[in-house]
Amino acid sequence: MSDAGAVAKRALVAGHADFAVGLVSAVQQITGRGDVFATISGRGLSGADIEAAVRRAVAEQGISVVFTDLQAGSCTMAARKALRGVADHVLVVGANLPMLIDFVFADQLPATEAARHALERGRAAMALIAGTK
Repeated sequence: MSDAGAVAKRALVAGHADFAVGLVSAVQQITGRGDVFATISGRGLSGADIEAAVRRAVAEQGISVVFTDLQAGSCTMAARKALRGVADHVLVVGANLPMLIDFVFADQLPATEAARHALERGRAAMALIAGTK
């Protein structure tokens, strides 16, 4: 089987349960570009297993950006270990849908720069809207 039409992965999304698959599915539905992401679910995996999966994605797929869910979550901690000492790679914690959408549309930028831009968009997209009577 040929991967001739396969899109190169630009980033990895990792998190608890179906977090990564859910976000990437939403990106795909909205933009048609969800295939730029690889995903990892931490469900049933040890920290060492997640770390190994991140290392594999980085090495085998040329991924230089990892998005995770929680600051002190198992996927974030594993990604921190996997990326320690690896030059030109970034970890973005607290991933959200606007962030990932911005990332896929910044395809003219190197992945690490697109991640920095997406982080700002993800932050700006958050708001507290008080209820009305």
